[in-house]
Amino acid sequence: MYLFLWILLGTALGYAFFAMGPIVGGILAFGIIAGCLFRGVHLLNTIHKRISTLLPQEDSVQKDAQAPIPDHLKSARAYKEHVKKGEM
Repeated sequence: MYLFLWILLGTALGYAFFAMGPIVGGILAFGIIAGCLFRGVHLLNTIHKRISTLLPQEDSVQKDAQAPIPDHLKSARAYKEHVKKGEM
């Protein structure tokens, strides 16, 4: 029901803008749309800031995954021998 009310109000606002003429109605419509877009970006930024404080910090597994590969494991043969030995 609440959505239906907003649809009716939006329709009435559209007719009012249409009756005001193309210049005034266009400026007001652009202002409303631009304001909604800026408000949405602001809300997304706020959500990002709140979520980024809740995320866990980088752990040792992520650090090891980003570490460079040692020279003795760069070839496929050396890697297979390393895995067979179980030195991981």
